Amino acid sequence: MWKNLLQRRFSLTRSRTLSHAVVHRFISPPTATATTPLLQFRCCFLLTQSQPLASFNFHFHYSSFSYSTQPQPQNAAVSSALDDDAKFPTGDFQFEPLTGWKKQLVKLKMLLAFPWERVQHGSLLSIKLRGRITDQLQSRYSRALSLPQICENFHKAAYDPRVAGIFLRIDPLTCGWAKLDEIRRHIFDFRKSGKFVVAFVPSCREKEYYIASACEEIYAPPSAYVSLFGLAIQAPFFRGILDNLGIEPHLVRIGKYKSGDNLSHRSMTEESSEVLNQLLDNIYTNWLDKVSSAKGKKREDIEKFINEGVYDVDRLKEEGYISDIFYEDEIMAKLKERLGVKNNKKLPVVDYRKYSLVRKWTLGISAGKDLIAIIRASGSIRRVDNLSGVRSSGIIAEKLIEKIRKVREIKQFKAVIIRIDSTGGDALASDLMWREIRLLAASKPVIASMSDFAASGGYYVAMGARAIVAESLTLTGSVGVVTAKFSLGKFYEKIGFNKEIISRGRYAELLAAEQRPLRPHEAELFAKSAQRIYKQFRDKAALSRSMTVEKMEDVAQGRIWTGKDAVSHGLVDAVGGLSRAISIAKSMANIPEDRQVTVVELSRPTPSLPEILRSLGTSIIDVDTTLNELSQDSTFSNGVQARMDGIIESCFRN
Repeated sequence: MWKNLLQRRFSLTRSRTLSHAVVHRFISPPTATATTPLLQFRCCFLLTQSQPLASFNFHFHYSSFSYSTQPQPQNAAVSSALDDDAKFPTGDFQFEPLTGWKKQLVKLKMLLAFPWERVQHGSLLSIKLRGRITDQLQSRYSRALSLPQICENFHKAAYDPRVAGIFLRIDPLTCGWAKLDEIRRHIFDFRKSGKFVVAFVPSCREKEYYIASACEEIYAPPSAYVSLFGLAIQAPFFRGILDNLGIEPHLVRIGKYKSGDNLSHRSMTEESSEVLNQLLDNIYTNWLDKVSSAKGKKREDIEKFINEGVYDVDRLKEEGYISDIFYEDEIMAKLKERLGVKNNKKLPVVDYRKYSLVRKWTLGISAGKDLIAIIRASGSIRRVDNLSGVRSSGIIAEKLIEKIRKVREIKQFKAVIIRIDSTGGDALASDLMWREIRLLAASKPVIASMSDFAASGGYYVAMGARAIVAESLTLTGSVGVVTAKFSLGKFYEKIGFNKEIISRGRYAELLAAEQRPLRPHEAELFAKSAQRIYKQFRDKAALSRSMTVEKMEDVAQGRIWTGKDAVSHGLVDAVGGLSRAISIAKSMANIPEDRQVTVVELSRPTPSLPEILRSLGTSIIDVDTTLNELSQDSTFSNGVQARMDGIIESCFRN
């Protein structure tokens, strides 16, 4: 269906159609005329199952550590530098309800809507936030929470006359702070419509309360888990384990702040402590500032409250941090009364997944003629897909490059957004994507929009754009290189294993011989290769950001920056979310700010077989449950299963 739509609208030939494109709309609004919380960084090992232990590839990653500290006052120079992003449009949301004949037209569209788009008037939109939130669009069969779909549901609900308000259940979250800022922004935007947002927080830590503080009302059950103790980061070090096993790491790190301390040291280095303390200062200060602003309290009062160790839900109510203490059924009863639902009637509720199927067209949020493409790049970076035939996750350079080239050929796209959520990966893959983005930016505006992470290889990709937009707490920068080789000779002796190599060529054993340390001439070549990759990275970063190499060297060195600090050092142009990136793209493409545009998503995945089977299985269980309820007048409930996400998903976990 979408292919026919694109061919009709764009007069594209068959060879130029896009695969898996999703068309949706972006507008400012449709106007009348239009336990202790932990903060964890990614632990980076450069060995994968697909690589021999002795082989090495250059990877761009950032390090993983944790610590605890007190915030420091914001540097005045940093605050002054942040004013530079004022030259870019803000992309702020302005709500203007539909009136007149357009309002009547929306009513007609709702009558003609597909069955799955129909929502009862006076409905409550229920959204459950928990665990990992991905930056990618998800198929209808996926159970994963999708940030773009969450944000779009808030946007649609603001204009949907059938939705009276939103019930937001917030369970423990494992996403980064940038995604939380994007969600908070959409909560505040939704509230501009005059509708309410009620938060229910059974488990309240810093991240969960950060989201809840944006809501009009906050409730928690009497037995709620409350752990507002502050923020901390843990730093694991593995050198002692490696020594006990007889494994000797040989790391080459270009940049004094580059990752690798956890393999080469038994404790935190001075450089790591410097960076991580600054990062945590920024995060904790941001939390205090945003919560104080949302709750109308003084920052110092909130900090004093946290330092007292808040574990009792009654304290939250007494101090005015939550509205009241209720169970979920009690909240629903109050909402029924608020919405005028009779006691013998059921409160109409539409859940997040069903509401995701409602089209913006149905709500009168019409498309603009100007088209902006968005390409999403999330996960670890690799150059090619695996050869097993199993669909891979992460950023596959050859696939992303194919999309970039197609977008470059289609003149109807006025601008492009590269949405990045990546901690890095393969250096060659990063460079190839940077090159293609530079070529694309030469023909039309390209804006990089950063989510939780755009560090090292993720930043390499972003710096090919004309402008870079990051959230205040995006982790970015880390312009540096790290590579490693491990000597396993002593370990082999302990387990009784032996390995012999016959070689030709002076450096033939550099990648093959892991049973011995590197020889001096091999170590020299190993280091020179890393230096060459770093020089390319640094010099291209300087070129892309219009800096001298010397100035880039000062802010590079493998150092990680928050988005806000990255603006002050010239690594990022503006602080904001996807809406600001689109607004800047419109400006660069000479599209008036108040004109509607159509955003074309090019990165929607097709559902996997396990997702489909799981969805079918859930449907079968639901049918079986219903039959049992009818025949036995009993209720069955499925238990909620929680699982630990992978390394990237556990980054910045509270």
